[in-house]
Amino acid sequence: MSWARDLQNFWAHETKSKTELLEMNRDLARLNGAYRLQVMQNESLRQEVKRMETLLDMPSQTSYKYEVARVVHRQIGSWWHEMIVRKGRDNGILEGAGVVYAGGIVGKVRKVYSGTSIIRLVTSPSFRMVATFQGDTQPVYIQGWQQSGLGTPLGRVRNAPVSIRVSPQNPSLLVSSRLGGVFPSGLPIGTVKVLGQASSGLSQEGPVNFPSDLFQLNEVAILVPLPASAME
Repeated sequence: MSWARDLQNFWAHETKSKTELLEMNRDLARLNGAYRLQVMQNESLRQEVKRMETLLDMPSQTSYKYEVARVVHRQIGSWWHEMIVRKGRDNGILEGAGVVYAGGIVGKVRKVYSGTSIIRLVTSPSFRMVATFQGDTQPVYIQGWQQSGLGTPLGRVRNAPVSIRVSPQNPSLLVSSRLGGVFPSGLPIGTVKVLGQASSGLSQEGPVNFPSDLFQLNEVAILVPLPASAME
């Protein structure tokens, strides 16, 4: 009797183990099917995002990685508007790279050392970039404006189309353009409230009001281009 009971218990455990294994296999098969479906959906969404970026000329989210850097020094004078950040060549930073923050464009990297970089601000008189008015495709030309101290960050827009109409009550936003070759398109730069006729009579120009917190930033993000293999 004891032998028969032991044999019965053995086959009961053996049968239970096989049943559990079968259930686990079925669960794994369902999970694998769900994961394969999710991968297909993610790829479909990725392709749709790329299509919409091309169709709407939206800023690409996969062309750059954002290297966040701490601001350690600022120099705001008549001709030089710069800041030094604690990231450099060791972090993949390149000269000429675009620099941004949550409010839009900060400037470009002017000089790179092993552990630090010097950034030329968009307000510097020596800064130049191509932009567009939001909702318009015609390129305009932006440069910094000579000023001293930590007052209102200002610049100047040139070559604005005569079709653009702005006023203090109805300002227009300037955004970055891919034509500049550094920034993705669509990033905020500043607002324009007044435009006047240029000396040529064929275009308009006027002051640009950059975000008021531009001179008080503690952290910025440097755009580091991703290799082509990382974007596929």
